[in-house]
Amino acid sequence: MLGPRPQRVHDPAGHGPSARPLYHVCMHAATALAAPPPRRASVGDHLRHWRQLRRLSQLDLASEAEMSTRHLSCVETGKACPSRELVLRLCERLAVPLRERNAWLVAAGYAPMYREHAMDDPSMQAARRAVQHILDSHHPWPAVAFDRHWNMVMANRMVAPLLVGVAPELLQDRVNLLRISLHPGGLAPRIANLNQWREHLFARLRQQIHQTGDETLADLLTELMAYPAQPANTAQRLDGEHPGVLMPFLYQTPGGMLHLISTTTVFGSPVDITLQELALETFFPGDEATARALREMANAPEHGGVKNGSDTGR
Repeated sequence: MLGPRPQRVHDPAGHGPSARPLYHVCMHAATALAAPPPRRASVGDHLRHWRQLRRLSQLDLASEAEMSTRHLSCVETGKACPSRELVLRLCERLAVPLRERNAWLVAAGYAPMYREHAMDDPSMQAARRAVQHILDSHHPWPAVAFDRHWNMVMANRMVAPLLVGVAPELLQDRVNLLRISLHPGGLAPRIANLNQWREHLFARLRQQIHQTGDETLADLLTELMAYPAQPANTAQRLDGEHPGVLMPFLYQTPGGMLHLISTTTVFGSPVDITLQELALETFFPGDEATARALREMANAPEHGGVKNGSDTGR
C-alpha cells in the first residue's frame, strides 16, 4: 500500500540576500579521480549528491540557503517536496551546472528551465557569430572553442597549421582536444614539455570531473592516462606556470620551436546549457621569435586537416 503523498512545503525562511556560495571556501583543485555518480531518481538524491560533492554539511547548506536544517533534511530524505524556487535556490548555492539544474527540476516534478541548442541551431546564430568574432579577433594567435567533453566546436584559422602531421583518424568527426594533445599520433611527440602539459591537463580534467561527476570525462581521463609520457631524460619544464591562469607550451613545428602561453576563458552568466559548457582556449606567443613565426604562418596559405570557424558546429 502506498503511503501518503508528501506535502509540498515552502521554505519558511524566505529568500534573503544572495550569499557567496560556501563551497568556494572548500573547493580546491582535485588531484584524485572522482567516482562516477550513481543514478539519482529523486530530488533528494540530487541534493544529497551535490551537497556531499561540495563537502557541505546539512547545517552549512541550510545556513547558505537560509532555511532550517530540519527542512533541508526532510527534502533530502523525501519527506518534503521543495517548491520550484527552493530547488533553484539550492542549485544556486551549490553552483550546480545548468544541465543538472534541469534534472533537479524534473525530479521535483517541474518543467526544465534551461534550454540547450547546438551551436549550429538557427536560434544560436547570434551567439555563434559572437564566439567566432572573439576567435577571429585573436588572430594571428591560435584560439579554439570546445564543449564540456573537450570536443572542438569552433576555431580560428591559426589552429589548422599546428595540426599538420596529426594522424588522420584523430581529425575525423569531432576532434577531441585532449586526445589530440596527448595521443602518440597527435601533438604529443612535438611537445617539448609534454609531461608538464600532461600534468596541467590532468589536473584540469580531474577538477572538472570532481565538479560535475561526468562519466564521459572520467572515461576520457582513464584513456589519456594510458598514453605514454615523455622520457624523464628528455622532458623539459618551463617557468611561468600559474595553475588555473596561464600555462606555458613548447611546441615543435616545421618552422621551428614555438613558445606559447595558454589560457582558458568561459562565459560568465549564460542561460543556455551549450553556452555555459563552452570554453575558449587561447594561445599567446611567449617570446618575440614565436610571434614572428605565427605571423609568417598567418600569411601562408590555409592548411587542411581540420575545419575552421563555424563549420565545426556542435
